[in-house]
Amino acid sequence: MLKLHELVCDPGRQQPTKRRGRGEGSGLGKSAGHGNKGKQARSGSGKGPNFEGGQMPLMRRLPKYGFTNKRFRAKRAEVSLGQLEAKFEAGATVDMDAMRAAGLIAKQTERVRVLVGGSFSKTLNVKASGFSAGARAAIEAAGGRCETES
Repeated sequence: MLKLHELVCDPGRQQPTKRRGRGEGSGLGKSAGHGNKGKQARSGSGKGPNFEGGQMPLMRRLPKYGFTNKRFRAKRAEVSLGQLEAKFEAGATVDMDAMRAAGLIAKQTERVRVLVGGSFSKTLNVKASGFSAGARAAIEAAGGRCETES
């Protein structure tokens, strides 16, 4: 059986790296292929991928567009029925505070949507911002109640 530590590379596949600037005898000594002095001979030299020879770069020529509401959007979370089944006893009232205490949602979450996922058989009274149609049907089929809170 072939073992990982017994694998052998093709001969000539891995070539040694060129050791630049290690004496004249190496063929790449003195200036190490960078020529004599000047900006290109210094370390950190290079213009970067967006440089266009001094012309105004494309990214600055094009107008900015679009809008983002990222700073102000509501912090949302999704919880599956399988998670509710695992964390809560039958007959419990499940709201956002209970979900936070159970570790299902983060502290800063503002809205919670309940989705179908996993098996569900317990009778729970669930208060959430929203329910998928399948989740609502499954909760009510198990004898529980769904309350939408804003």
